[in-house]
Amino acid sequence: MKSDEMLLNEQQQVTSDWFHQLRDRICQQFEGIERQAASPASFQVTPWQKNTEGYGIQTGRGIRSLMKGQIFEKVGVNISTVKGCFSPDFAKKIPGTEDDPHFFATGISLVAHMANPHVPNIHMNCRFLQTTKSWFGGGIDLNPSTPYAEDTAEFHQSLKTICDKHHPDYYSRFSEWADRYFDIPHRQTKRGVGGIFYDYLDSNFTADFAFTKDVGKAFLDIFPKLVARRQNRAANQEDFQRLAVYRGRYTEFNLLYDRGTLFGLKTGGDADAVLMSLPPMAIWE
Repeated sequence: MKSDEMLLNEQQQVTSDWFHQLRDRICQQFEGIERQAASPASFQVTPWQKNTEGYGIQTGRGIRSLMKGQIFEKVGVNISTVKGCFSPDFAKKIPGTEDDPHFFATGISLVAHMANPHVPNIHMNCRFLQTTKSWFGGGIDLNPSTPYAEDTAEFHQSLKTICDKHHPDYYSRFSEWADRYFDIPHRQTKRGVGGIFYDYLDSNFTADFAFTKDVGKAFLDIFPKLVARRQNRAANQEDFQRLAVYRGRYTEFNLLYDRGTLFGLKTGGDADAVLMSLPPMAIWE
């Protein structure tokens, strides 16, 4: 995704380019997993572009990539690079907008809903925002309907390894943040088995960008291993029922509490891209 129609500063351009490269690597790897299962599934790519006035996104473009296959029942990988102006009410919630409500945002968002209930679903998001301030945010969280202690431990160890590489406090801070964030209070339960979540990371652009890139690399390393471990495990009706109920909980969180969903809809983003996180099928008992 090149943003030729927008004038980007150096930080904006390098982050936008990185998210595009990460998206390409993920899509290639996921299509490879489908090929190994003798599935011809590929990502259907839908570019979108916006050039308008008023509040929200004023100019920008993105790519919505969606695949429905044998291993991935539904997986979306979206990237966007946009500029705009926050509405007065929404600007109050965003740092650095006290005197100027204009913003820049670029990032990648991924949600994978798996066909086999034994394979964990997953969410990953990384982003860079600028107002009069600038910061990185994002994270990865694992969402199995049938949790396995082995998978959960390996997933968290992978995240701890990359966090420890950058700061001794990152894993404890960001894993605790994920536990607080991915909460469904009206159900008195969590969305999944945790991960890391961070926002407003603005200590140093080079160091913070390096950490964000390592979050993306960690995703590419750990998730395919978990898929390979569980994708051929036999599932029964009870497993699929549990998956469908869990997807209902996932839907509730994303529509009621998720920051990315709120940001995308409040700024006039592509609705289909914003709501690609919703599962293909869910039930409420």
